[in-house]
Amino acid sequence: MATLPVTLDRSAPGSLGGQLSGRIRDLVVVGTLARGDRLPSSRALAVELGVSRSVTEQAYEQLLAEGWLEARRGSGTYVAATGAARAAVPHRRTTPEERPLVRLDAGTPWIDPRHAAGWRRAWREVSTARPPRGYDDPRGLPELRALLADRLARTRGLAVDPDELVVTHGTTDGLRHLLTVLPPGPVAIEDPGYRAAVETVRGAVREVRDLPALEAVTDLTGVVAAYVTPAHQHPLGRVLPGPGRVALLAAARAAAAVVVEDDYDSEFRYDVAPVPALASLDRGRVAYLGTAAKSVAPSLRLGWLVPPPDLLDAINARRLVTHEGAPWPVQRAFLALLRDGYVDKVVRTARRVYADRAPRVAAALAPYAEPAGPVAGMYSTWLLPQADALRARAAARRAGFEVPLLADYCRSATLTGLVVGFGGVTDDELDRALAALVSAL
Repeated sequence: MATLPVTLDRSAPGSLGGQLSGRIRDLVVVGTLARGDRLPSSRALAVELGVSRSVTEQAYEQLLAEGWLEARRGSGTYVAATGAARAAVPHRRTTPEERPLVRLDAGTPWIDPRHAAGWRRAWREVSTARPPRGYDDPRGLPELRALLADRLARTRGLAVDPDELVVTHGTTDGLRHLLTVLPPGPVAIEDPGYRAAVETVRGAVREVRDLPALEAVTDLTGVVAAYVTPAHQHPLGRVLPGPGRVALLAAARAAAAVVVEDDYDSEFRYDVAPVPALASLDRGRVAYLGTAAKSVAPSLRLGWLVPPPDLLDAINARRLVTHEGAPWPVQRAFLALLRDGYVDKVVRTARRVYADRAPRVAAALAPYAEPAGPVAGMYSTWLLPQADALRARAAARRAGFEVPLLADYCRSATLTGLVVGFGGVTDDELDRALAALVSAL
Protein backbone atom coordinates (compact mmCIF):
# COMPACT_ATOMS: atom_id res chain seq x y z
CA MET A 1 0.00 0.00 0.00
CA ALA A 2 1.38 3.41 -1.01
CA THR A 3 1.89 6.07 1.62
CA LEU A 4 0.56 9.54 0.93
CA PRO A 5 3.01 12.30 1.94
CA VAL A 6 0.37 15.03 2.02
CA THR A 7 -0.58 17.81 4.43
CA LEU A 8 -3.67 20.00 4.46
CA ASP A 9 -3.87 23.71 5.25
CA ARG A 10 -7.12 24.59 6.96
CA SER A 11 -6.48 28.32 6.51
CA ALA A 12 -6.14 28.04 2.72
CA PRO A 13 -9.08 28.98 0.47
CA GLY A 14 -11.21 26.17 -0.93
CA SER A 15 -12.43 22.94 0.56
CA LEU A 16 -10.23 20.38 2.28
CA GLY A 17 -11.49 17.76 -0.16
CA GLY A 18 -10.33 19.91 -3.06
CA GLN A 19 -6.93 20.37 -1.46
CA LEU A 20 -6.54 16.64 -0.92
CA SER A 21 -7.55 15.70 -4.47
CA GLY A 22 -5.03 18.25 -5.78
CA ARG A 23 -2.22 16.87 -3.61
CA ILE A 24 -2.88 13.28 -4.73
CA ARG A 25 -3.16 14.38 -8.37
CA ASP A 26 0.26 16.06 -8.11
CA LEU A 27 1.79 12.88 -6.67
CA VAL A 28 0.54 10.92 -9.67
CA VAL A 29 1.70 13.53 -12.18
CA VAL A 30 5.29 13.69 -10.87
CA GLY A 31 5.53 9.92 -10.61
CA THR A 32 5.62 9.56 -6.83
CA LEU A 33 2.49 7.42 -7.19
CA ALA A 34 2.63 4.96 -10.09
CA ARG A 35 0.02 2.91 -11.89
CA GLY A 36 -1.11 0.02 -9.71
CA ASP A 37 -0.17 1.60 -6.38
CA ARG A 38 -2.85 0.92 -3.79
CA LEU A 39 -4.04 3.89 -1.74
CA PRO A 40 -5.15 3.81 1.91
CA SER A 41 -8.84 3.41 2.53
CA SER A 42 -10.82 6.63 2.88
CA ARG A 43 -11.36 5.82 6.56
CA ALA A 44 -7.66 5.16 7.26
CA LEU A 45 -6.56 8.28 5.41
CA ALA A 46 -9.09 10.41 7.30
CA VAL A 47 -7.69 9.18 10.61
CA GLU A 48 -4.12 9.83 9.47
CA LEU A 49 -4.90 13.40 8.33
CA GLY A 50 -7.21 14.21 11.24
CA VAL A 51 -10.19 15.08 9.03
CA SER A 52 -13.68 13.71 8.62
CA ARG A 53 -14.19 10.75 6.32
CA SER A 54 -16.34 12.86 4.03
CA VAL A 55 -13.23 14.89 3.10
CA THR A 56 -11.29 11.85 1.90
CA GLU A 57 -14.34 10.35 0.19
CA GLN A 58 -14.89 13.61 -1.70
CA ALA A 59 -11.26 13.65 -2.87
CA TYR A 60 -11.32 10.03 -4.00
CA GLU A 61 -14.63 10.49 -5.85
CA GLN A 62 -13.23 13.50 -7.72
CA LEU A 63 -10.09 11.62 -8.79
CA LEU A 64 -12.10 8.55 -9.77
CA ALA A 65 -14.24 10.77 -11.98
CA GLU A 66 -11.15 12.31 -13.57
CA GLY A 67 -9.65 8.89 -14.24
CA TRP A 68 -6.59 9.27 -12.01
CA LEU A 69 -7.83 6.50 -9.71
CA GLU A 70 -9.84 3.32 -10.13
CA ALA A 71 -11.90 1.37 -7.60
CA ARG A 72 -11.60 -2.41 -7.55
CA ARG A 73 -14.54 -4.13 -5.90
CA GLY A 74 -13.52 -5.82 -2.67
CA SER A 75 -9.91 -4.75 -3.08
CA GLY A 76 -9.58 -0.98 -2.69
CA THR A 77 -8.59 2.16 -4.57
CA TYR A 78 -5.65 2.12 -6.99
CA VAL A 79 -3.75 4.57 -9.18
CA ALA A 80 -5.05 4.20 -12.72
CA ALA A 81 -2.95 6.78 -14.60
CA THR A 82 0.76 7.09 -15.23
CA GLY A 83 2.50 10.39 -14.68
CA ALA A 84 6.19 11.18 -15.03
CA ALA A 85 8.39 8.11 -15.19
CA ARG A 86 10.05 7.21 -11.94
CA ALA A 87 13.80 7.41 -12.06
CA ALA A 88 15.02 3.93 -12.77
CA VAL A 89 17.58 2.60 -10.33
CA PRO A 90 19.79 0.19 -12.24
CA HIS A 91 20.57 -3.02 -10.45
CA ARG A 92 24.31 -3.26 -10.01
CA ARG A 93 25.68 -6.69 -9.34
CA THR A 94 28.45 -6.75 -6.76
CA THR A 95 31.54 -8.50 -8.03
CA PRO A 96 33.69 -10.64 -5.73
CA GLU A 97 36.31 -7.86 -5.74
CA GLU A 98 33.72 -5.35 -4.47
CA ARG A 99 32.32 -7.38 -1.61
CA PRO A 100 32.77 -5.80 1.83
CA LEU A 101 36.20 -6.50 3.25
CA VAL A 102 36.62 -8.12 6.66
CA ARG A 103 38.34 -5.48 8.77
CA LEU A 104 41.26 -6.41 10.97
CA ASP A 105 41.05 -3.11 12.84
CA ALA A 106 42.19 -2.00 16.26
CA GLY A 107 38.75 -1.44 17.74
CA THR A 108 36.48 -4.41 17.07
CA PRO A 109 36.34 -6.84 20.03
CA TRP A 110 35.75 -10.56 20.19
CA ILE A 111 32.37 -11.38 21.73
CA ASP A 112 31.98 -15.07 22.49
CA PRO A 113 28.63 -16.22 21.05
CA ARG A 114 28.21 -18.52 24.04
CA HIS A 115 27.28 -15.43 26.09
CA ALA A 116 24.42 -14.41 23.80
CA ALA A 117 21.77 -15.49 26.31
CA GLY A 118 22.96 -12.85 28.78
CA TRP A 119 22.76 -10.16 26.11
CA ARG A 120 19.20 -11.13 25.20
CA ARG A 121 18.17 -11.28 28.85
CA ALA A 122 19.36 -7.72 29.45
CA TRP A 123 17.34 -6.35 26.55
CA ARG A 124 14.23 -8.28 27.60
CA GLU A 125 14.56 -6.55 30.94
CA VAL A 126 14.71 -3.20 29.17
CA SER A 127 11.53 -4.01 27.26
CA THR A 128 9.57 -4.52 30.49
CA ALA A 129 11.06 -1.60 32.43
CA ARG A 130 9.19 1.69 32.61
CA PRO A 131 11.11 4.55 30.96
CA PRO A 132 11.35 7.93 32.68
CA ARG A 133 8.46 10.34 32.16
CA GLY A 134 10.71 12.99 30.65
CA TYR A 135 14.40 13.57 30.16
CA ASP A 136 16.27 11.51 32.71
CA ASP A 137 19.28 12.53 34.80
CA PRO A 138 21.83 13.97 32.32
CA ARG A 139 24.64 12.47 34.41
CA GLY A 140 23.30 8.99 33.72
CA LEU A 141 21.24 6.45 35.63
CA PRO A 142 22.22 6.58 39.31
CA GLU A 143 22.32 2.77 39.56
CA LEU A 144 24.59 2.53 36.52
CA ARG A 145 26.94 5.22 37.84
CA ALA A 146 27.19 3.34 41.12
CA LEU A 147 28.17 0.10 39.35
CA LEU A 148 30.66 1.92 37.14
CA ALA A 149 32.26 3.65 40.11
CA ASP A 150 32.61 0.29 41.85
CA ARG A 151 34.13 -1.23 38.72
CA LEU A 152 36.66 1.59 38.34
CA ALA A 153 37.80 1.12 41.92
CA ARG A 154 38.04 -2.64 41.49
CA THR A 155 39.72 -2.84 38.08
CA ARG A 156 41.49 0.50 37.59
CA GLY A 157 42.44 1.61 41.12
CA LEU A 158 40.39 4.77 40.63
CA ALA A 159 38.26 5.69 43.67
CA VAL A 160 35.41 7.99 42.66
CA ASP A 161 31.97 8.80 43.99
CA PRO A 162 29.11 7.88 41.60
CA ASP A 163 28.15 11.56 41.48
CA GLU A 164 31.61 12.38 40.10
CA LEU A 165 31.01 10.16 37.07
CA VAL A 166 29.11 11.11 33.90
CA VAL A 167 27.69 8.53 31.46
CA THR A 168 28.37 9.51 27.83
CA HIS A 169 27.69 8.36 24.27
CA GLY A 170 31.27 7.12 24.09
CA THR A 171 34.85 8.35 24.22
CA THR A 172 34.55 11.15 21.67
CA ASP A 173 31.31 12.35 23.28
CA GLY A 174 33.07 12.61 26.63
CA LEU A 175 35.92 14.49 24.95
CA ARG A 176 33.44 16.92 23.39
CA HIS A 177 31.89 17.66 26.78
CA LEU A 178 35.33 18.43 28.19
CA LEU A 179 36.19 20.73 25.29
CA THR A 180 33.05 22.81 25.86
CA VAL A 181 34.09 23.76 29.39
CA LEU A 182 37.82 24.23 28.86
CA PRO A 183 39.22 27.71 28.18
CA PRO A 184 40.17 28.60 24.60
CA GLY A 185 43.39 27.12 23.33
CA PRO A 186 45.05 24.23 21.44
CA VAL A 187 44.87 20.58 22.45
CA ALA A 188 47.88 18.27 22.25
CA ILE A 189 47.26 14.74 20.92
CA GLU A 190 49.68 11.86 20.60
CA ASP A 191 51.22 11.38 17.15
CA PRO A 192 50.55 8.77 15.92
CA GLY A 193 47.28 8.69 17.76
CA TYR A 194 43.54 8.13 17.82
CA ARG A 195 42.12 9.66 14.66
CA ALA A 196 38.62 10.15 16.05
CA ALA A 197 40.03 12.28 18.87
CA VAL A 198 41.88 14.43 16.36
CA GLU A 199 38.72 15.04 14.36
CA THR A 200 36.73 15.74 17.53
CA VAL A 201 39.17 18.45 18.58
CA ARG A 202 39.20 19.94 15.10
CA GLY A 203 35.40 19.81 15.05
CA ALA A 204 35.42 21.94 18.19
CA VAL A 205 37.39 24.53 16.18
CA ARG A 206 40.55 24.01 18.21
CA GLU A 207 44.09 23.62 16.98
CA VAL A 208 45.66 20.17 17.31
CA ARG A 209 49.27 20.15 18.53
CA ASP A 210 51.26 17.00 17.80
CA LEU A 211 52.63 15.22 20.86
CA PRO A 212 55.34 12.73 19.72
CA ALA A 213 54.20 9.37 21.07
CA LEU A 214 57.75 8.02 21.36
CA GLU A 215 59.08 10.90 23.47
CA ALA A 216 58.56 11.80 27.13
CA VAL A 217 56.26 14.77 27.68
CA THR A 218 58.04 17.46 29.66
CA ASP A 219 56.44 20.66 28.37
CA LEU A 220 52.77 21.45 27.69
CA THR A 221 53.15 25.21 27.50
CA GLY A 222 50.51 26.81 25.29
CA VAL A 223 47.91 24.01 25.35
CA VAL A 224 44.79 23.66 27.50
CA ALA A 225 44.70 19.86 27.37
CA ALA A 226 46.73 16.83 26.34
CA TYR A 227 44.96 13.69 25.09
CA VAL A 228 46.88 10.49 25.85
CA THR A 229 46.43 6.70 26.00
CA PRO A 230 48.92 5.78 28.75
CA ALA A 231 47.85 2.21 29.49
CA HIS A 232 48.16 1.06 25.85
CA GLN A 233 49.28 3.78 23.47
CA HIS A 234 47.05 3.86 20.42
CA PRO A 235 48.24 2.57 18.00
CA LEU A 236 51.84 1.72 19.00
CA GLY A 237 50.83 -0.36 21.99
CA ARG A 238 53.43 0.98 24.44
CA VAL A 239 52.79 1.54 28.13
CA LEU A 240 53.66 4.96 29.55
CA PRO A 241 56.27 4.11 32.24
CA GLY A 242 56.21 5.49 35.76
CA PRO A 243 58.77 8.27 35.19
CA GLY A 244 56.90 9.31 32.06
CA ARG A 245 53.65 9.53 34.00
CA VAL A 246 55.24 11.70 36.65
CA ALA A 247 56.78 13.96 34.00
CA LEU A 248 53.48 14.30 32.13
CA LEU A 249 51.57 15.29 35.26
CA ALA A 250 54.29 17.77 36.25
CA ALA A 251 54.12 19.37 32.81
CA ALA A 252 50.34 19.58 33.04
CA ARG A 253 50.49 21.28 36.43
CA ALA A 254 53.09 23.76 35.22
CA ALA A 255 50.96 24.68 32.19
CA ALA A 256 47.62 24.52 34.05
CA ALA A 257 46.52 22.00 31.42
CA VAL A 258 44.15 19.04 31.75
CA VAL A 259 45.42 15.56 30.89
CA VAL A 260 42.69 13.58 29.09
CA GLU A 261 43.28 9.88 29.75
CA ASP A 262 41.60 7.56 27.22
CA ASP A 263 41.60 4.20 29.00
CA TYR A 264 40.09 2.36 26.04
CA ASP A 265 41.24 -1.25 26.47
CA SER A 266 43.16 -1.56 29.73
CA GLU A 267 41.09 -4.62 30.72
CA PHE A 268 42.80 -6.70 28.05
CA ARG A 269 46.37 -6.96 29.23
CA TYR A 270 47.52 -10.55 29.38
CA ASP A 271 51.30 -10.08 29.52
CA VAL A 272 51.24 -8.29 32.91
CA ALA A 273 48.61 -7.13 35.38
CA PRO A 274 46.54 -4.13 34.21
CA VAL A 275 48.40 -0.85 34.70
CA PRO A 276 46.59 1.47 37.16
CA ALA A 277 44.80 4.46 35.68
CA LEU A 278 46.80 7.67 35.36
CA ALA A 279 43.87 9.49 36.99
CA SER A 280 44.56 7.60 40.21
CA LEU A 281 47.74 9.68 40.58
CA ASP A 282 46.08 13.09 40.27
CA ARG A 283 42.28 13.39 40.17
CA GLY A 284 42.49 17.18 40.06
CA ARG A 285 44.55 17.27 36.87
CA VAL A 286 43.34 14.22 34.88
CA ALA A 287 40.03 13.68 33.08
CA TYR A 288 39.35 9.94 32.74
CA LEU A 289 37.52 8.46 29.73
CA GLY A 290 36.23 4.89 29.69
CA THR A 291 34.20 2.99 27.12
CA ALA A 292 32.04 -0.10 26.62
CA ALA A 293 33.17 -0.33 22.99
CA LYS A 294 36.01 -2.76 23.59
CA SER A 295 34.33 -4.92 26.22
CA VAL A 296 30.77 -5.19 24.87
CA ALA A 297 30.33 -3.58 21.42
CA PRO A 298 31.37 -0.38 19.62
CA SER A 299 27.79 0.02 18.35
CA LEU A 300 26.51 0.31 21.93
CA ARG A 301 27.92 3.86 21.87
CA LEU A 302 28.31 4.09 25.63
CA GLY A 303 31.13 5.44 27.76
CA TRP A 304 31.86 7.35 30.94
CA LEU A 305 33.76 10.42 31.95
CA VAL A 306 35.32 11.29 35.31
CA PRO A 307 36.34 14.95 34.91
CA PRO A 308 38.51 16.92 37.31
CA PRO A 309 36.26 18.05 40.19
CA ASP A 310 36.44 21.72 39.20
CA LEU A 311 34.93 20.95 35.75
CA LEU A 312 32.16 18.60 36.88
CA ASP A 313 29.48 21.19 37.66
CA ALA A 314 29.98 23.03 34.37
CA ILE A 315 29.69 19.80 32.36
CA ASN A 316 26.55 18.71 34.20
CA ALA A 317 24.96 22.15 33.85
CA ARG A 318 25.50 22.14 30.11
CA ARG A 319 24.16 18.60 29.66
CA LEU A 320 21.09 19.55 31.70
CA VAL A 321 20.28 22.29 29.17
CA THR A 322 21.20 20.40 25.99
CA HIS A 323 19.67 17.00 26.98
CA GLU A 324 22.83 15.23 25.83
CA GLY A 325 22.52 12.24 28.14
CA ALA A 326 23.15 8.76 26.78
CA PRO A 327 19.98 6.93 25.61
CA TRP A 328 18.00 5.48 28.50
CA PRO A 329 17.46 2.01 26.92
CA VAL A 330 21.20 1.59 26.32
CA GLN A 331 22.05 2.65 29.86
CA ARG A 332 19.38 0.33 31.25
CA ALA A 333 20.70 -2.62 29.25
CA PHE A 334 24.31 -1.97 30.24
CA LEU A 335 23.23 -1.75 33.86
CA ALA A 336 21.82 -5.28 33.58
CA LEU A 337 24.91 -6.51 31.72
CA LEU A 338 27.17 -5.21 34.49
CA ARG A 339 24.96 -6.32 37.36
CA ASP A 340 24.47 -9.88 36.07
CA GLY A 341 28.17 -10.46 35.32
CA TYR A 342 27.87 -10.47 31.52
CA VAL A 343 30.60 -7.85 31.08
CA ASP A 344 33.03 -9.72 33.33
CA LYS A 345 32.36 -12.94 31.41
CA VAL A 346 32.94 -11.48 27.95
CA VAL A 347 36.09 -9.69 29.15
CA ARG A 348 37.53 -12.88 30.64
CA THR A 349 36.71 -14.88 27.52
CA ALA A 350 38.08 -12.24 25.16
CA ARG A 351 41.28 -11.92 27.18
CA ARG A 352 41.91 -15.64 26.74
CA VAL A 353 41.19 -15.44 23.00
CA TYR A 354 43.53 -12.46 22.54
CA ALA A 355 46.24 -14.17 24.57
CA ASP A 356 45.99 -17.13 22.18
CA ARG A 357 45.87 -15.10 18.99
CA ALA A 358 48.61 -12.58 19.76
CA PRO A 359 51.46 -15.12 19.60
CA ARG A 360 50.09 -16.46 16.31
CA VAL A 361 50.22 -12.98 14.82
CA ALA A 362 53.72 -12.45 16.20
CA ALA A 363 54.96 -15.79 14.87
CA ALA A 364 53.68 -14.96 11.39
CA LEU A 365 54.96 -11.37 11.15
CA ALA A 366 58.12 -11.29 13.30
CA PRO A 367 60.39 -12.58 10.49
CA TYR A 368 59.41 -9.59 8.32
CA ALA A 369 58.59 -6.68 10.66
CA GLU A 370 59.44 -5.19 14.04
CA PRO A 371 56.81 -4.96 16.78
CA ALA A 372 56.12 -1.36 17.75
CA GLY A 373 55.40 -2.28 21.36
CA PRO A 374 54.40 -5.11 23.66
CA VAL A 375 51.50 -7.11 22.32
CA ALA A 376 48.34 -6.58 24.36
CA GLY A 377 44.68 -5.93 23.77
CA MET A 378 43.06 -6.85 20.48
CA TYR A 379 45.68 -5.67 17.98
CA SER A 380 49.42 -5.37 17.42
CA THR A 381 51.39 -2.83 15.38
CA TRP A 382 54.31 -3.76 13.17
CA LEU A 383 57.00 -1.44 11.81
CA LEU A 384 58.20 -2.01 8.25
CA PRO A 385 58.94 0.12 5.17
CA GLN A 386 55.94 1.78 3.58
CA ALA A 387 56.44 -0.06 0.30
CA ASP A 388 56.26 -3.39 2.11
CA ALA A 389 53.23 -2.26 4.10
CA LEU A 390 51.40 -1.20 0.94
CA ARG A 391 52.23 -4.48 -0.78
CA ALA A 392 51.00 -6.48 2.22
CA ARG A 393 47.80 -4.45 2.47
CA ALA A 394 47.10 -4.99 -1.23
CA ALA A 395 47.56 -8.75 -0.81
CA ALA A 396 45.21 -8.75 2.16
CA ARG A 397 42.59 -6.87 0.16
CA ARG A 398 42.78 -9.38 -2.65
CA ALA A 399 42.12 -12.07 -0.05
CA GLY A 400 39.09 -10.16 1.29
CA PHE A 401 40.61 -8.33 4.29
CA GLU A 402 41.29 -4.71 5.22
CA VAL A 403 44.42 -4.12 7.31
CA PRO A 404 45.08 -0.49 8.37
CA LEU A 405 48.34 1.27 7.61
CA LEU A 406 50.26 2.77 10.52
CA ALA A 407 50.95 5.86 8.39
CA ASP A 408 47.24 6.66 8.42
CA TYR A 409 47.45 7.28 12.19
CA CYS A 410 50.35 9.72 11.78
CA ARG A 411 50.32 13.46 11.23
CA SER A 412 53.88 14.75 11.49
CA ALA A 413 55.34 11.39 12.55
CA THR A 414 56.97 9.34 9.78
CA LEU A 415 56.37 5.83 11.12
CA THR A 416 55.22 3.19 8.64
CA GLY A 417 53.89 -0.34 9.01
CA LEU A 418 50.67 -2.23 9.67
CA VAL A 419 48.12 -2.24 12.49
CA VAL A 420 46.81 -5.80 12.67
CA GLY A 421 43.63 -6.30 14.66
CA PHE A 422 42.64 -9.80 15.74
CA GLY A 423 39.51 -9.21 17.84
CA GLY A 424 36.65 -8.91 15.38
CA VAL A 425 37.45 -11.96 13.26
CA THR A 426 37.14 -15.70 13.52
CA ASP A 427 40.19 -17.94 13.88
CA ASP A 428 39.85 -19.06 10.27
CA GLU A 429 39.64 -15.46 9.02
CA LEU A 430 42.70 -14.50 11.02
CA ASP A 431 44.70 -17.40 9.61
CA ARG A 432 43.73 -16.53 6.04
CA ALA A 433 44.56 -12.84 6.55
CA LEU A 434 47.96 -13.65 8.04
CA ALA A 435 48.70 -16.02 5.15
CA ALA A 436 47.97 -13.22 2.71
CA LEU A 437 50.25 -10.79 4.56
CA VAL A 438 53.07 -13.31 4.81
CA SER A 439 52.79 -14.19 1.13
CA ALA A 440 53.40 -10.53 0.25
CA LEU A 441 56.19 -9.99 2.74
